[in-house]
Amino acid sequence: MRKNADPNHKILALTTYDISTTKNNIVDYGLMGLGFRPGNACVASSFRLSDKNKKEQLFKIAIHELGHTFGLPHCPDTHCYMRDAKGKNHTNELTGFCSSCKNVLLDAGWKL
Repeated sequence: MRKNADPNHKILALTTYDISTTKNNIVDYGLMGLGFRPGNACVASSFRLSDKNKKEQLFKIAIHELGHTFGLPHCPDTHCYMRDAKGKNHTNELTGFCSSCKNVLLDAGWKL
């Protein structure tokens, strides 16, 4: 995806398939999304999301991954969209971007 993206565009792929990688000693470490930081491509998956509020959860994963493409790291604020899931699904606890993450995105031209 990143090879096909125009330099001035971002690509967000959505999938129902599982995303997995090897992390530390865990061979099959499941992910809900993956994005280059910074970069021009990311993917969000609904595979590991709960059936309740699945669309809302997928939106939060997608916006999180897009945040990475704009250079945002994981955020320590437990309600921020940029929170690190650490192998769990905390999407129902996320309420928006914290002020720090929001300011980075506003500076990048986001209309929040």
